[in-house]
Amino acid sequence: MGLFDKIFKRPGPRSNPQGFFKTLTAYAPVFTTWGGQIYESELVRAAINARATHISKLQVQVQGTAKPKLQTKLRTGPNEWQTWGQFLYRLSTILDVNNTAFIVPVMDDYLEVSGIFPVLPTQCQIVQYNGEPWLRYQFQAGQYASIEMRYCGIMTKFQYSDDFFGEDNNALRPTMELINVQNQGINEAVKSAATYRFMAKLNNFTKPEDLAKERQRFTKDNLQAGDGGILLFPNTYSDIQQIKSAPFVVDADQMKLIQTNVYNYFGVNEDVLQNKAYGDAWAAFYEGAIEQFSIQFSDVTTKMLFTERERASGSFLMATANRLQYMSNADKLNVSAQMADRGIMNRDEIRAIWNLPPLPDGQGQAYTIRGEYYLLGADGSASKQGGQPTNGT
Repeated sequence: MGLFDKIFKRPGPRSNPQGFFKTLTAYAPVFTTWGGQIYESELVRAAINARATHISKLQVQVQGTAKPKLQTKLRTGPNEWQTWGQFLYRLSTILDVNNTAFIVPVMDDYLEVSGIFPVLPTQCQIVQYNGEPWLRYQFQAGQYASIEMRYCGIMTKFQYSDDFFGEDNNALRPTMELINVQNQGINEAVKSAATYRFMAKLNNFTKPEDLAKERQRFTKDNLQAGDGGILLFPNTYSDIQQIKSAPFVVDADQMKLIQTNVYNYFGVNEDVLQNKAYGDAWAAFYEGAIEQFSIQFSDVTTKMLFTERERASGSFLMATANRLQYMSNADKLNVSAQMADRGIMNRDEIRAIWNLPPLPDGQGQAYTIRGEYYLLGADGSASKQGGQPTNGT
C-alpha cells in the first residue's frame, strides 16, 4: 500500500459527478499547476525557501475539548510521515509556487480523521455530486481521488477571478525571462573569454580550393593540441586583427531591479534571505509574510477539522510564533526584566525568549513582582504584593 492509498481511504462518488459546481464568477472551478517552473530559478527558490523556513518554525497548538483523540494526535504531528516543521515548510512552498495549496484529511481504518496532509495535484476540479461539492484531484502519476469539499482545506494567494483558487504566476513571467537571459549572457561571456578569434586578409589566392587548403594548413600548424602557443602568420596574410566579443550582461542597477521584483513578489528582502534580519526588521517581515500565512492556515484547518458547534464551543487549531526570540540580546534583557518585575510574565515564559527549556516540576510557572510595587484597590488602599494593606500610596 502506497502513500496515496493510505491518505485517500475515503471512497469517492460511485457514479459520474453531475457537472461542475456553479460559481458566482462563471469560471469553471478548475485548478491547474502553472507550467512556468519558477521553482527552478535560484533567486526565486531562495525567496520561497526563506519564507518556508521561517514559517516551518511556527508552533501549532490545538485548543478545546472536541475530538480529544484527534487533538492528541495533532499535538505530536500532522500525520505519521511528517513533523509540523516539515508539513508547514512544504505547505508554504506549494502555496508560493502555485498560489493555491490543498490540505486533505488523513483517515484511519474506521474512516475517522487522524491527521492532515498537504497534497500537490496537477489538477483539481470542484464537481457536484448529490447536491454537494466535491474536490476531485488528479496527480502526476495519473491517480484520481475525490473528497467532500467540507472535509478539505484550500489556502490561496492572489485570489481574484476564481471563487476558490488563486491566480497563476504569469505576472512574474517577464522577470523570469530577464533572469534566464541574464544567466545565459553570463554563461556565454565565460565561454567567449576563453577563446581567441582573428580576422586577416589572405593575398594571392584566387581559387576557393586554395583558400580551403590554406585554412586547414594554418589550423593544423598553429591550433592543434600539443603545439606551441604562438600563432605564426606568413607574409601572405595582412590586416591581422583580433575579434573581441562583448556579450551583453545587465549592469548592477538593472540586476538589482530584477532582484527587487522577485523580493516584492514574495514579500522578502536581502536581509531575510541572508539571515541578517532581527528585532524590528524581523518583526516587520513576520507581520507582512508569516502572520498572514499563520492566520489563514489556522482558520482553514480549524474549519476543516471542527464543526460549527465545536468551533463555537472553543475548539480550534492555531499556528503562532514567539517573535520576542528575534530581538537583539539587549532588547531581550530589557523585556525580560520589565515583564518579570511587574508580574506580567512568569519564569518559563521568559526562558522561552532565550530559547531555554521550562523549569522542572512547574517551578517556572510562578510570577514574581518587585517589592516596591503596590497594588491599589478600588477604594485607594494599597498593599504590597503578597503582604498586608499599608498606608503607602
